[in-house]
Amino acid sequence: MADAQRFADAALTLVGAPFRLHGRSCKTGLDCVGVAVAALAMIGRPAAPPDDYRLRGGSLPRFDGWAAECGLAVVPQHGQGGAGDVLLCQAAPQQFHVMIDAGDLLIHAHAGLRQVTAMVPPAPWPVLRRWRLKEEG
Repeated sequence: MADAQRFADAALTLVGAPFRLHGRSCKTGLDCVGVAVAALAMIGRPAAPPDDYRLRGGSLPRFDGWAAECGLAVVPQHGQGGAGDVLLCQAAPQQFHVMIDAGDLLIHAHAGLRQVTAMVPPAPWPVLRRWRLKEEG
């Protein structure tokens, strides 16, 4: 099975985990970045969250740098999405939100529901960037 599908499947297993801002543990809580970091670790691709990650005030270049460090490459705007892609959405001005495409569902940490959830696409916010795992080999 390709890493992208394994990554999507790993993200699906996190549904129901508690939400916690800056959370990095499936047991004590995850935020949107924590979901991506945890799912990457589950497939043997450990990654760190972006440096100086805040609820507001992030920057697209900083997230692009983080994605590259995680082994993710930008999918061209005209490219088709797929399971295992990571979406960077703009939830509000200067507020970014990370979601994982699991095929028929988008996985993300929902602050209002206080847990990691799955929702039917499309994303409710503009998608600024879509990244895809580079295959190792």
